[in-house]
Amino acid sequence: MNPKELGKKYDRIAQWWHENHRDSRYGLKQLDLALKFVPGGRSALDVGCGAGGRIIRELEEHGFAVTGLDVSERMIALAMENHPNGSFQVADICTWEADEKFDLIIAWDSIFHLPLKMHRPVIDKLCSLLEKGGVLMYTFGNATGEHTDVWQEDEFYYSSIGINDNLAALIENGLTVMHLELDQFPEKHVFVVAEKP
Repeated sequence: MNPKELGKKYDRIAQWWHENHRDSRYGLKQLDLALKFVPGGRSALDVGCGAGGRIIRELEEHGFAVTGLDVSERMIALAMENHPNGSFQVADICTWEADEKFDLIIAWDSIFHLPLKMHRPVIDKLCSLLEKGGVLMYTFGNATGEHTDVWQEDEFYYSSIGINDNLAALIENGLTVMHLELDQFPEKHVFVVAEKP
């Protein structure tokens, strides 16, 4: 699925998403774990930030200056309304470039929408965008391949390179895996926390 098409799908559900996730605690336990590994520094990148809300709010409460990326224009507009101190861009992580590095990078339930062939290049990119001592936390599927699923009366594309290839990508980029968990077992949802020495 190309990023513009995915962005339009999320544009259609942006308000619903915002209203139903604004006060959610989903992912905050995992974020709190990742924050324990961040030695200091105060810059964070949220890949697939959506309308903002719980994750960005938590980061801001911990003193982080947040940069958020999403392919949905409507989601980014809501994020800007919700977090006026953040920096938000409509952008595709596959092609997005940045000069700065980040102390913490989060991609919560977002990179599973990438084309399968882009998983490794994007993981490589996220690793390269970390400051020394920086932490990467992201989620992916415990499966290999691609599929579509119907959600909110629309068809969405998903893909994953699986646990072993994700671990290999992190290790080959010089990161140390600090935590990996199938946090919704028996669902195939994995989150990982890795640190750049």
